[in-house]
Amino acid sequence: MSSQNTFRTRAVLWLTLIVTSFSIVASFGGLFIEGLYRDSEFIKRAWLANDWVTLFIAPLLPLTLFLHKRGDDRSQLVWMGLMLYMFYNYAFYLFGASFNKFFLLYVILFSASMYSLIIGLLTIDTHAIHNHPVNRNRKLAASMFLSLLAVPLLFVELKQCIHFIVSGKNPEVPTLIFALDLSIVIPTTILASVLLWKNRPWGNVLAIMTLVKSFAYGSVLVAAAIIIHVSEAGPLDPLLPFYASLVVGGLVFGILLLYDLKPSHGS
Repeated sequence: MSSQNTFRTRAVLWLTLIVTSFSIVASFGGLFIEGLYRDSEFIKRAWLANDWVTLFIAPLLPLTLFLHKRGDDRSQLVWMGLMLYMFYNYAFYLFGASFNKFFLLYVILFSASMYSLIIGLLTIDTHAIHNHPVNRNRKLAASMFLSLLAVPLLFVELKQCIHFIVSGKNPEVPTLIFALDLSIVIPTTILASVLLWKNRPWGNVLAIMTLVKSFAYGSVLVAAAIIIHVSEAGPLDPLLPFYASLVVGGLVFGILLLYDLKPSHGS
């Protein structure tokens, strides 16, 4: 193994351990340290839902890395999808939460997951993955699902942005959600859908990453909707069916795409 590959392997290992251990600490702290979150009660409940889901997601990072080192190429794609979730997730904590004692922890988690994604994207063998005979119908179905997630969301958020320009009325959702959706989530999802539809090498990679992230963060949204409903004894979030579709669709189409990517043994 070359010195460059050794450095990348060690970097990925350490970054994975950092993100896993620190996200567990951050989740436990958020759940059990009284007064850590200094936001409104509504936002606090959203953070708590996030912490519960992350607590279950975090241990999957070292597991998928271990499976990848044993020759399962599919595990690297799942690992990258989980890192995409961590990157997106802790962007909310870093830029959206009121300043608290875990701020530096959020900085580390955001940065470590970002660099993990960069290394993963630079080192993944897209052509080797593309050479697996993935069922064409599965690709088309997954591509359509991704489009159905991204395109309506794009129009809804652009409509609110344009409405503000014209009328001066603030959008219904926080600016940070618009910022992350319009700059990261929607472009990546549309790109994954197009590349998958056109059967390009990067299609499988971006699609599986996006589907894993959809499943993970969809779980956060479902948990938040339920916790807020139970805590406030009010009506369920009307977007709960959409959140559930993120979970179910991300899981089903992610499994379908991964199904034909057989593990390659050997280093």
